[in-house]
Amino acid sequence: MQYAEVIVFLSAGDVDKTFTYIVPEGMTLSPGDMVVVPFGPRTLEGFVIKLKNEAGYDEDKLKPILKKRDSSHSIYPEMIDLAYWMQKRYNCYFADAFRLMIPSEMRQQRTKEKTIRIVSLAMPYEDARALIKRNATKQIEVINALKDGAKPTAYLNEIIPGANSAINALHEKGIIEITEDRVLRAPHVDDNGRAHEDPELMPEQKAAADELVHALDHGGGRFLLHGVTGSGKTEVYIRLIREILKREKGAIVLVPEIALTPQMVGWFHARFGKSAAVIHSRLSAGERYDEWERIRTGEARVVIGARSAVFAPVQNLGAVIIDEEHEGAYTSEKRPRYDAREVAWKRCEMTKGVLLLGSATPSIPTYMRVMPGVRPENRLKLLELTSRVMGRRLPECEIVDMRREFEMGNKGIFSGKLVLEMKKCMENGKQAILFINRRGHSTFVSCRSCGHVEKCSECDVSMTYHQSDGNMHCHYCGKTLAPPKTCPECKSKFIKFFGAGTQKVEEEARALFPNIPIGRMDVDTTQGKDGHAKILDAFRKGETKILVGTQMIAKGLDFPNVTLVGVIAADTTLNLPDFRSAERTFQLLTQVAGRAGRSDSPGRVVIQTYTPEHYALECAVRQDYRAFYHTEAAYRKHALYPPYTVISRLVVSSKDQAKPPEIAQSLQERINIELTKNDWHSDVLAVQAAPAPIKMLRGEYRWQVYVKMLTRGRVDQITAMMDEIAEAGAEGARIELEVDPASMI
Repeated sequence: MQYAEVIVFLSAGDVDKTFTYIVPEGMTLSPGDMVVVPFGPRTLEGFVIKLKNEAGYDEDKLKPILKKRDSSHSIYPEMIDLAYWMQKRYNCYFADAFRLMIPSEMRQQRTKEKTIRIVSLAMPYEDARALIKRNATKQIEVINALKDGAKPTAYLNEIIPGANSAINALHEKGIIEITEDRVLRAPHVDDNGRAHEDPELMPEQKAAADELVHALDHGGGRFLLHGVTGSGKTEVYIRLIREILKREKGAIVLVPEIALTPQMVGWFHARFGKSAAVIHSRLSAGERYDEWERIRTGEARVVIGARSAVFAPVQNLGAVIIDEEHEGAYTSEKRPRYDAREVAWKRCEMTKGVLLLGSATPSIPTYMRVMPGVRPENRLKLLELTSRVMGRRLPECEIVDMRREFEMGNKGIFSGKLVLEMKKCMENGKQAILFINRRGHSTFVSCRSCGHVEKCSECDVSMTYHQSDGNMHCHYCGKTLAPPKTCPECKSKFIKFFGAGTQKVEEEARALFPNIPIGRMDVDTTQGKDGHAKILDAFRKGETKILVGTQMIAKGLDFPNVTLVGVIAADTTLNLPDFRSAERTFQLLTQVAGRAGRSDSPGRVVIQTYTPEHYALECAVRQDYRAFYHTEAAYRKHALYPPYTVISRLVVSSKDQAKPPEIAQSLQERINIELTKNDWHSDVLAVQAAPAPIKMLRGEYRWQVYVKMLTRGRVDQITAMMDEIAEAGAEGARIELEVDPASMI
């Protein structure tokens, strides 16, 4: 008799282990198969982890597996090892890790293969015609339509009204055959006209591609491709993948934003045809199911997608490529709080594949890995593209001091310089991008008499006015309110909308250029299916001349006719309460500037700011990453911020305002007791309970217990201890552990 060790899909500490079941006679199983098993009074799904010939338990107490799911629900054995690694690395349950390995639509049987009915003649046409009476006109029409080959029933009903009854009659007589054919639900592919042929590589591109292919053939490797904007990093990705396919291996390409996916998919489809598949959250359940199946069966060996695509079932994985590697979108904000870059690192390590991180503005921790003195197991090899393809120049950047504009009487959101450049751009028949990293019309609603600011009652943040519906919106919980006509505090009628968002920028641009078609791209305009693709396609075709948008237009996109980029408010990200604010500002400015001048026409960038002397802005204007890195790294080292330290925090949330501070203080005491007991205090720089930066979120009051640790210390042990404390919970509150959180709100 055979036995199976199964991990069930149940997230709880006391069941975070394998359970042994009897394999019924005649059932053939392999590690990675999904099964249905009895679990107490209910049935659960789970994965087979291991098969064995001895139970190790009293057989009378064991239950048999109830059912084996079909092969489309299986995972490869290497993914089992990956889940075990994730459980340890991210202090998560096995079930949480395994759920990431297969789409929820497939786990819960919500989606199946799509089939269509196909009708064909069961005999020669002449024989079929002889069996039909002259007055059976519908039947005659059906077999006439089938004379030159099989047809779908839907098509027959379309050309012959009421064909169904005739089809059924012909089938009963044995004159026709009806079969079921599978139809793949293919995601929309934006074929942007990019040439299918491989262009000749520039010398730096060729050197990078050659080194990557050498690593592919010699046990893999880990690389950072640092290239200025427009230097042709995507072409290096494509050449590596071409070599991977020649070796009958597969590849995963990750992009940070869904907005970038259609363009990347279009490029890869143009080069690799049906070998390319796409995975992201905007796909329908059916599309995701079919794409997953194409990948699992090996029909598609190149996967392009957002964060979750790192778990795609690619056979014989040769490389994982992470475009715009610096983006925070690669870190999951839900449990398990995995980092797709780390998961990709592990997958490549397991398959001896190539890990390639690409960016014009690498994150500080990533670039630090190419510096001398890094341990071999943590090192990345640096590949550089220092110039744009075809010898094109980087755009000319200029900073405009908005304080001087105000002194000169300009109280608008556009500086005189930006207006002048926009007029030139439109007169020359070119396109422009206006970037502001804030959606909505006005950033807050305030009383000019007493200074009262309208805040969300569920979150400790100001509400944003949206002109599209005339309401105030909270961008954290989604609450909507009509703006007040009088101040709730002092009853004054002097209520004013302050600040600017994408809607306000669009409105002002339309006022300046009433006859110019203008588009806007933010969360509000991209809600529908293929919303991103439609907006970008209109811009690419020149149907819109000015595109206003948030950070989703700041990176990766390639529009040859764009010669001007205007940054409306560079200070938006610079003043965030986060130690990474300077880094994120530099990255955004450099990336959005890189959208200009990507063809033969030179590009210009106008950056509007109230702090023109800040080093992040000065380095972005010069497109000088190294200068920024050395300045920022020195600041981080002096201030003891990551990557020189590790920050973990326990976030306490409750609807009862009194609970979070009380619980946070007790958690701080418990952490200090554990640090003393284990003699870990020397590895910890700070333990502090305090209100979270956003004190209220989605109706819950929030406090945090902030722990800063030395990287060379016992980080894993301390975070595991904090996770145990979080798991123990507290009455009337929710406690969550975050390690180096992407956002410190």
